[in-house]
Amino acid sequence: MNKKIPMRRCAGCSEAKPKKELIRITMLDGGGVAPDPTGRAHGRGVYLCIGKKECFEAARKKKALARALHAEISNEELDALAEKLLEYEK
Repeated sequence: MNKKIPMRRCAGCSEAKPKKELIRITMLDGGGVAPDPTGRAHGRGVYLCIGKKECFEAARKKKALARALHAEISNEELDALAEKLLEYEK
């Protein structure tokens, strides 16, 4: 029997991809956003393609991260998140 592959949609390019090809962004308890490479942190999350800066920029432009996480995200927080995401590039 074939095992079902979990699919998630990237907030930047809107493509549905296997969960392993995406990285989850989650809200922290104290506020702010951070990558969740395990995909198991509590709370709301949104997915982005791993290693594709254009997906992050597209999500930022259309405010998809703030909308999906139901929170206001400052430009400073988004800049810090962009730096953290560079660590996960393939």
